[in-house]
Amino acid sequence: MAEPSWDEIFGGRPQKPEDSTQQPAGPEPVSEEFPTARLSDPYAVAAAQANAAQAQAAREAVGTAGGQPLTRRELREAEVRANGGGPSDPSPPAPRRRRRWGGLIALLVVVVVVLGGGAVAWFGFHDKVCKVLTFCQESVDYAGSGNGQKATVVIQSGDIGSDVAKELQRAGVTKTYQAAYAILIKTNQSFQPGSYQLQKQMSAKAALAALADPKNRIVHTAVIREGITAAQAYSQLAAATGRPVSEFQAAAANYQALGVPSTFPSIEGFLFPATYQFDPGTTAQQALQVLVTTMQKHLAADGVAPADDLKVLTMASIVQREAGSVPDMGKVARVFQNRLDAGMLLQSDATVAYGTGRTDHVTTTGSERSDSKNLYNTYVHAGLPVGPIALPGDDAIKATLHPTPGPWLYFVAVNLKTGETVFSTTAAEHDAAVKKWQAWCRQSPENMAYCN
Repeated sequence: MAEPSWDEIFGGRPQKPEDSTQQPAGPEPVSEEFPTARLSDPYAVAAAQANAAQAQAAREAVGTAGGQPLTRRELREAEVRANGGGPSDPSPPAPRRRRRWGGLIALLVVVVVVLGGGAVAWFGFHDKVCKVLTFCQESVDYAGSGNGQKATVVIQSGDIGSDVAKELQRAGVTKTYQAAYAILIKTNQSFQPGSYQLQKQMSAKAALAALADPKNRIVHTAVIREGITAAQAYSQLAAATGRPVSEFQAAAANYQALGVPSTFPSIEGFLFPATYQFDPGTTAQQALQVLVTTMQKHLAADGVAPADDLKVLTMASIVQREAGSVPDMGKVARVFQNRLDAGMLLQSDATVAYGTGRTDHVTTTGSERSDSKNLYNTYVHAGLPVGPIALPGDDAIKATLHPTPGPWLYFVAVNLKTGETVFSTTAAEHDAAVKKWQAWCRQSPENMAYCN
């Protein structure tokens, strides 16, 4: 089959390539029917012919609308739609990628400079900026009522707002000192001294509200020291549990119900000195029961038979009050045991003082030592007193059960500050030691305060 000619396909002949040695003969001729198509470009001429045909078909199809002729504008719009949105223009030139990348790089440099300058300004002038920017001010404080982690805050007597703010930050409750202090200087809030259980990472507002709530105050720890009396222990227990002293006095009056033997004249001596933790709501009877039970356990652990409880605790309480130090307890116990074995009076000032109710004194008067009505007066009554005179600790109990071997019959503390004690075998040695103690008392008003 013969191939179609250029005229049959494109309606014209291809132009011969011009000789590169010849000069151009003027503007390139274009098609008279299609002025936008060059005759040398057969593809452009063919595309123009196709577009013209589509436009003509569109005019014939929509030449009238509803039997009415179209306006020029409507005809132009129809022609545009028939041409696929517009006349076929030559393809636009390719974008200049180098210029686009250059713009992006320049923009990136600007961003880096701005961010870098902002970082320098932030870290260099953070405190000053935070004074005027609200979002920055919020960063010095936590939000909410805590993360569930317990934290203990201790408010001392005399603490002011700044002290409380520092303590909150130290305990990890608030994020910064400023967060709480800024509120305190406005509200002038006051606080009850004590320990409080809060949470870590609380907002300053929530933390200060928690400190004002009595429910958050920790009041269940009681420290019962060796050598104090049962009456003094009631005060410590009352402070720990929040119950009045009268409730402890009433519960102690029925001491046999707590397990104290009926041979004891009172609960004195049967409350074991230690540090105790009580749950909120603990009653006076429950608290005393804990101390009595603890003493029973220690006596059993030391091998004390229940029938010997009164004798052991009475002697141990005297040792606890008379000894100047723990190392001397064994010697003090030996002195009293030697005197008992020899049929001598114990002659303990501590027992006399307990009977008079003046337990804050270490010395007694002549009239007090001669008072036979005082059942605790070991200057008059032979043997042990009728019962304990204090709360003995484990060291005193062990010293009573295992006294240090020795012949001593006397002892006296010659330095009440250090507890230095002289142990003597004869009365003459003891009298010399007593004079040494009296001389120490006269050395200064401070020393005399100890002696009185």
